[in-house]
Amino acid sequence: MTDSVIALYPGSFDPLTNGHLDIIQRASRLFDRVIVSVLLNADKRPLFSPEERMEMIRVVTAPWQNIGVEAFDGLLVDFATVKSAKVVVRGIRAVTDYDYEFQMALMNRRLKSDLETVFMVPALEHSYLSSSLVKEVCLLGGDVSGLVPGSVEKSLLAKIQSRDQNVD
Repeated sequence: MTDSVIALYPGSFDPLTNGHLDIIQRASRLFDRVIVSVLLNADKRPLFSPEERMEMIRVVTAPWQNIGVEAFDGLLVDFATVKSAKVVVRGIRAVTDYDYEFQMALMNRRLKSDLETVFMVPALEHSYLSSSLVKEVCLLGGDVSGLVPGSVEKSLLAKIQSRDQNVD
């Protein structure tokens, strides 16, 4: 009997995009368990709280039994050790992503030599998507339908409307 392979898919997911969801769905077919790992990074000044981000992810990943959602802070390698994860999944959209992700993968390997990084390329229709871009388009009144899951779009619009009302 072989050990099950647990993979971590870390990120801020502020908000979750259809590109993220594409990677999650495909990773769920490759690994026994995928933990979508929401990074707690106060320096990024996220639009959504960690709890809101985790709930949005849980809602859209509910159909897949092997997906978990958890928050973490500190070193990813430490979280991987706690979760007995053997793999880190990272999405690569462009060469600029690769440069950064390659450095991170090598540092993670130095810190935890048995932790593998798997780079996944998103589907072509999602290759330009980023949470930052989606937030910017939505904040400026643009249509983000088709860029994020429907439930995430509703949460995003409600959050922006709430922020706008608090500014007045």
